[in-house]
Parts: sequence; structure tokens; C-alpha cells
Amino acid sequence: MTDHTAKAFDVDLQDLTRLVSEMGGLAEKQIGDSIDALSRQDEALAVRVVALDIKIDMLQREIEERAILTIAKRQPMAIDLRDVVGALRVANDLERIGDLAKNIAKRTPVIDRDIQLQKVMRGVEHMANLVLTQIKDVLDAYARRDVNKAMGVWRGDEEIDAVNNSLFRELLTYMMEDPRNISLCTHLLFCAKNIERMGDHATNIAETVYYMVEGRPLADERPKGDTTATVAFRQ
Repeated sequence: MTDHTAKAFDVDLQDLTRLVSEMGGLAEKQIGDSIDALSRQDEALAVRVVALDIKIDMLQREIEERAILTIAKRQPMAIDLRDVVGALRVANDLERIGDLAKNIAKRTPVIDRDIQLQKVMRGVEHMANLVLTQIKDVLDAYARRDVNKAMGVWRGDEEIDAVNNSLFRELLTYMMEDPRNISLCTHLLFCAKNIERMGDHATNIAETVYYMVEGRPLADERPKGDTTATVAFRQ
């Protein structure tokens, strides 16, 4: 690249990174608000969470368009190309995280208000807080191109799975003890699964950071501790 082209490419990359950061901030807000709406049964907040998803989708499309234009105009190679591809991958994972948060918010109006939520909601809130920490850390790792921090997120997914497994068993117990709990617990099972999937997308982003910096996919097998499918089969 000429100096002029290199400077223009740097500006393109800075714009992509800024858009990904903006998208990440909105996704974090969506997660926090969706859990607050569910916990407090705040239907107005749930509606705002669903509406925010439109902006996240728009940002993903803008990132895609700018990335494609950058590749066409600059024809980047090696690490430069990986930076552009990385922005596309991270944006895709953030869009899916936003969809999962929206799904949680949509369950707020259908939860039975006559059943006490406090005890079972603690596990859901704990999972969500773990995932939010993972997402904040992995987005910081992306912005700083910090492989070590990204790998910390990648290895931390097992803790989220462990909480999900515990919550899954607890909710099954409530359903077996009292059939009136079945509807509520089923909704919370889906919410917990959505949160667990957010954690998976955080580890996807961690793997993208590794690829961007190291220039190769992460060869190690991802640590997974989700046993809910096995437990459900045994039940």
C-alpha cells in the first residue's frame, strides 16, 4: 500500500472498530435491561428492549457494508484482512446476542404474576451477570487485540454452563413438585438457555480475537460443561 492508501485503510479500520464497540455497548444494555424487565415484570422496559434490537441490526448491516467496501477498495492482505473479517464475525455474534436478549424480553408479559419469582430469578440473574462480564471482557480484548484476555473469556464459559446446569435441575424440581409451576419454569428454562447461548457467542468472539492476532484458528477444543440435554433425556 502507498502511504495515502495505508492511512485511508487505518481510518476504515478505526471506523469498523468504533461501530463494533457501539454495537457491543447496545448489546450489553439489551442484556441488562431484558433481565431487569423479566425480574421486575416491567413490560414497558421489555418493549424498549425489543425496539433496541432494530438499531443493533442496522449497525450490523452498516458494518457489513463498510467491511465489503473496504475489502473492495483497499484489497488488504494478511493481518489487515483478518482485522476486517474479524469485525464481520464479531458483529454477527453481537447481533445474535441481541436477538437472544430480545427473546428474553418477549417472555416478560406471559409470565404468571401470581407465582413468586424471587428464588428462581436469582439463578437467572447470576447467569446473566456472568455473561455480561464475559462480553465486556471479550469486547475489551477485541479492542486491544489482547489474546490473553480473550483466552480467559474462552476458558470461563464452563462456569456459565455449570450455573445453567444447576438452574436447569432446580427448575425441573419445581415443576415436578407443583404442576402450577410448569408454565413459569418452562419460560425461565428458555431464558436460561438464551443466556447460556450468549456465553457461547462471547467465546466465539474470543476465538475471533485469537484468529485476528495469531493468524490461525484456535486448535484446542472448546471447554463445554452444558449437560442439560443429557439431564432432560434421563428425566
